[in-house]
Amino acid sequence: MTAGPGQLLARLRIGQMDCPTEETLIRKKLNALDGVHALDFNLMQRILTVVHAEGALDRIIAAIKSLDMTPEPLADGAANAPAPEAKRVNWWLIGGSGLLAAMSEFSHFADWPLAITAALAVASILACGLTTYRKGWIAVRNGNLNINALMSIAVTGAVMIGQWPEAAMVMFLFTIAELIEARSLDRARNAIRGLLDLAPETATVRQADGSWAEVPAAQLQVGAIVRVRPGERIAADGIIVSGSSAIDQSPITGESLPVEKAQDDPVFAATVNAAGSFEYRVTAAAGNTTLARIIHAVEQAQGARAPTQRFIDKFSRIYTPAVVGVAVLVAVLPPLLWSQPWFDAIYRALALLIIACPCALVISTPVSIVSGLTAASRRGILVKGGVYLEEGRNLKWLALDKTGTLTHGKPVQTDLQDWDVSDQTRHPAALIAASLAARSDHPVSLAVANAARDAGTALLDVDAFTALPGRGVSAQIDGVTFQLGNRRLMRELGVSSPKLEARLDELERQGKSAIALTDGSRVLALAAVADTVKPTSAAAIADLHSLGVRTLMLTGDNTPTAQAIAKQVGIDEARGDQLPEDKLAAIESKLSQQGKVGMVGDGINDAPALARADIGFAMGAAGTGTAIETADVALMDDDLRKIGTFLRLSIATHRVLIQNIVMALGIKVVFLVLAMTGHATLWMAVFADVGASLLVVANGLRLLRAAK
Repeated sequence: MTAGPGQLLARLRIGQMDCPTEETLIRKKLNALDGVHALDFNLMQRILTVVHAEGALDRIIAAIKSLDMTPEPLADGAANAPAPEAKRVNWWLIGGSGLLAAMSEFSHFADWPLAITAALAVASILACGLTTYRKGWIAVRNGNLNINALMSIAVTGAVMIGQWPEAAMVMFLFTIAELIEARSLDRARNAIRGLLDLAPETATVRQADGSWAEVPAAQLQVGAIVRVRPGERIAADGIIVSGSSAIDQSPITGESLPVEKAQDDPVFAATVNAAGSFEYRVTAAAGNTTLARIIHAVEQAQGARAPTQRFIDKFSRIYTPAVVGVAVLVAVLPPLLWSQPWFDAIYRALALLIIACPCALVISTPVSIVSGLTAASRRGILVKGGVYLEEGRNLKWLALDKTGTLTHGKPVQTDLQDWDVSDQTRHPAALIAASLAARSDHPVSLAVANAARDAGTALLDVDAFTALPGRGVSAQIDGVTFQLGNRRLMRELGVSSPKLEARLDELERQGKSAIALTDGSRVLALAAVADTVKPTSAAAIADLHSLGVRTLMLTGDNTPTAQAIAKQVGIDEARGDQLPEDKLAAIESKLSQQGKVGMVGDGINDAPALARADIGFAMGAAGTGTAIETADVALMDDDLRKIGTFLRLSIATHRVLIQNIVMALGIKVVFLVLAMTGHATLWMAVFADVGASLLVVANGLRLLRAAK
């Protein structure tokens, strides 16, 4: 949500805003205020975002306070601050209320005087029900029939028809159920926040005089040098300046094995140093680390409405008034039309009122979505909204960039062979080729040079070096001129041959880029370079196929290379020589087909296609703020297999959503029928209402196990 011209945006944390009951009350109150332009409720984080006119904030806060709530303005970026602790429960008072309610029941069955039964019941109701009555009165006063209002009416009605013990027991059971529901919601609400506990509270920082001191991690400044001992958690994002170690990055990337890190390698807050010791320079303050951005992104995603949630919100606005209307008819029509006793009719209507609250139905979707988002983040998959988590299961086509996605993105030498050795040169042809390649900055030449260096080869001195744009390079070694370049250069120099052309064609069909060395009269050596496929790519593509997703590779490399890589990893369709606009057109061509289309990439040239796809996946987003902020789904490391994990989690989330809706509606329907036929007591209605809420919360929390 953003503010328009002349508007302001305020974020308020409201500790009492637990479920749609409070949301409806606040929404109705604020919508009646001048200067309120838009409202956005994040129930899971208890945060209300308001777009308002200048000078309206004080009136907004006063209006919320009139509802017996305590709004707390939040500064920008404060969403990651821990929510205030829940108000402590007086269990002695609650227990006393339950004992009094049980004694009232006993008094009734023992046929004690009615005054004793009534006194015990009233004492029980006063002990635990005053909060419910206060909230109910505020709701009625503001024209809202929420669960507190309905429960207050039902208990008062039970008292008026002489059902003293049942009135007391209903209020006690409702209070207990509400407390249990609040604790269950807190577990879902705080699931992602457990990541904050992974970051250490202090860090060992080098001081100006060279000494080391423990300082709070929240006070770390960019540029500070921090020392990490074996077994310690890293306090902030940074770059290693000395030392090396293996680091457990699972809290950020989901990688199961420690990653070897050395000088100039990045490290992330909340990751664990395994055995070595090193020093790193802080590159991001505490509130801007990769961990903080992950938490902020997931919290924003929690506040966004998924498709199912939007449908349920609309449905609930019709459902509650309809059931209340039915309750009124049940109380009035049978006595008037069929001479049914008023006592029985009113009793049934009271049970209907209790069942009428849609809390279980409305809370079923956000709990499931939040649990799914948290499970994904713990696996190193950052999902930017419930809509992507819910719709991922409908993915039918997935387009993938080649370089850096399916391959390592770094060419390496794969072939090096002497070609014409009939007249040996002073130095081996391979050594001459590597020496010329070392002077070039072209990726293919660099791969040849790096292979020689890795083998410990001492390169030759090169004179008169000249770059030949689009063809290769030329240089002299010991007074002899050599050229190193592509097929075009060999043709221009007149040293190409059918045999050479055939070999070059063969290498290109294998997805390799080839260069040749010549002295101007003959070809001396041939080298081939390729961007090698990641060992996990083939398994990832096979997994996607097993989930019914077809794959399309889009790459700027030539078509033979694209076809070779596609065949190697099992891609269904491959397109080479793709410019950014070509990739965009390819995505659009698939969008017209049935099902959703995804795009996986890691470069700027993939941006248009990523934006156009239904779901854009960014590879290797750890430490890259832009990817975390702009991608629909960010894979924190370079493991393509996590897309299959995401799709399975999407399927599981949808399944739980459907289960929760069926449970919530099913229980409501069953007890509505029982209440209308006179077979449901008031305490049964309480269990039907709050029990359904507990069931859907518990079922939604099962998704957290997907993170293990």
